[in-house]
Amino acid sequence: MHPAPEVTVHYLVTGHTGFKGPWLALLLLSRGHTVSGMALDPEPGSLFERARLAEQLVSDLRVDIRDASATIEAIQAAAPDVVVHLAAQSLVRESYRNPRYTYETNAMGTLNVLEAVAAAPSVRAHVVITTDKVYRNINQEAGYVETDPLGGDDPYSASKAMADLLTQSWVHSFPGCPTAIARGGNVIGGGDVSRERLMPDLVRAYTTGQAPLLRFPRAVRPWQHVLDCLNGYLTIADALLAGSGVDQWNIGPGRDSFVEVGKVATLAADLWGGGAHWDNQPGDHPHEAHLLALDATKAQTELGWRNRLGFRDAVTWTIDWERRVHDGADPLIVTREQIAAFETLDRSSARIGSRYQHLKGTR
Repeated sequence: MHPAPEVTVHYLVTGHTGFKGPWLALLLLSRGHTVSGMALDPEPGSLFERARLAEQLVSDLRVDIRDASATIEAIQAAAPDVVVHLAAQSLVRESYRNPRYTYETNAMGTLNVLEAVAAAPSVRAHVVITTDKVYRNINQEAGYVETDPLGGDDPYSASKAMADLLTQSWVHSFPGCPTAIARGGNVIGGGDVSRERLMPDLVRAYTTGQAPLLRFPRAVRPWQHVLDCLNGYLTIADALLAGSGVDQWNIGPGRDSFVEVGKVATLAADLWGGGAHWDNQPGDHPHEAHLLALDATKAQTELGWRNRLGFRDAVTWTIDWERRVHDGADPLIVTREQIAAFETLDRSSARIGSRYQHLKGTR
């Protein structure tokens, strides 16, 4: 298990009602910290609701980060030690339908959070989460490194690149609270209810006996389990609290996890069983990158962070979570079990699945 902290740290997570947010809150709680959250209302059926997360938080605040004054008031009232800024409009296709909302939330919302953190004397570290899609994508086979140029063709990618550059500018222009940027890849895990995102779309279809339709089955993405990604974010936060880490960091999986969308869907169908399968979706679709990969060597060498789950493990843990909850298991208990199993893992462990099996039934 992860050792108990010498001093309990109070974290504020923006976007804690989304997908990563509840996992992050429960991971922090398992490590002995206290957590507040600031976000919009959760989606129906969200992990936030199913895990009864509101009962476990110091503060559960409903704030739209586009509202600068409300954001400042909320962060000052929560008085956290660390802010992890996850809140975003995070869907590519939604960004085509609602570009203004996407730019306002992802770019100006990030500015509002940066200003709020600067105005909150309690905050000692700030981690701003962007995405692998901030890089100017030229479909190169090598993973992008932190010094590669930023860009973005679709509104989502462009808005997150803007948030990334804005944060870099803020750090250089207004030195104060130690702030770092974390760029994650395609994250999967149990409890995601987002529309037009691969794994929840697959699960929704497989649970109802339908064949999901894939827009770009040959597209390659870096697939990473949510706990590996969040552990990277917290490794960065720990570095900031210790006096280092002010930089940009890729938090992505190894090359064995750069896998075509169709192969992910096939593995998920095989794990689900019952004849599950997928089909191609015909027609024209808005632009999405064909090949996108991160190089996380810098975080590995300078922060000592490592992925603990490979590609197959990440998909297996995700489908296992969804299968068990679909069959009636308590989402909070299953999430806690997977967190406990993750904390026992070393990346070199050979028997990941059996370790997880031994922890089933614990709380």
